[in-house]
Amino acid sequence: MITAFQKDEALLADMEAATLDEDTLHVWWLGQSGFLVQWAGERLLFDPYLSDSLTEKYAATDKPHVRMTERCIDPRRLTGISRVTASHVHTDHLDGATLVPLAEANPGFRLYLPHPIIPEAQRRLGDSPVTYCGMGDRDVYFEGRWELRGVIAKHNEVLRDEAGNCHCTGFLVKCGPFTIYHSGDTLWHDDIVKMLRQHACDVMLLPINGNRPERRVAGNLNGTEAAALAKAGGAGLVVPCHYEMFEFNTETPEEFVGACERLEQPCRVMRCGERLEVRRSAATAAC
Repeated sequence: MITAFQKDEALLADMEAATLDEDTLHVWWLGQSGFLVQWAGERLLFDPYLSDSLTEKYAATDKPHVRMTERCIDPRRLTGISRVTASHVHTDHLDGATLVPLAEANPGFRLYLPHPIIPEAQRRLGDSPVTYCGMGDRDVYFEGRWELRGVIAKHNEVLRDEAGNCHCTGFLVKCGPFTIYHSGDTLWHDDIVKMLRQHACDVMLLPINGNRPERRVAGNLNGTEAAALAKAGGAGLVVPCHYEMFEFNTETPEEFVGACERLEQPCRVMRCGERLEVRRSAATAAC
């Protein structure tokens, strides 16, 4: 089992110690595609998976989800969260075992998710006190100094419902002077690049586990493709994710780091529970 960089009390203490000034963006990787973002005292949680629900569900099947990295925090202990995303219906992105206790600790948080999966989310969350906010590649929410915009995602295809709403989406989030892109699960799509080039992203959060049919799951960018997408989209810094959670569906970050070095694309490989700071007045850290 891969140990977290910090967890439980140490992780919570690090979150509490994070500065509240408007010139600093704080980002913690919580494993898989989950990230907690804090800016000026407000918190957003991207696609959290903080349970063992998939390991338990598939334990007796021919596709066991053996956990590789220990959980860094119980979702009941995360507080002050007003915004949460779920990029698509897969449980490692829309996990009732994470979101129900998270709603108990943060009643009324807004859950941003694709329009077509709202009924399934309501089934998984039951009567949890959550506000559902439909999100697609034609939607944008303005909330004070926060802006949340949907971005097309291809996992493995761009699937739309009869109203034209995507079943999978990425998120372009602006908070004060910072812009963050979380792709959700996706392969390369030219429309993603077009959207990213319209916005100066300080940080991109991209999957690197790749697309291998023998895994029998929808795939993602591999390390080389993630580095190329970050470079093409003009990322100030790119952080890899969606690896080292399940043994059957992972890669190591070496390919990603090598590709970033060749492209001269700044990157940062994080450990579960680790914090990244991006300051408006200073350059971001490289690989």
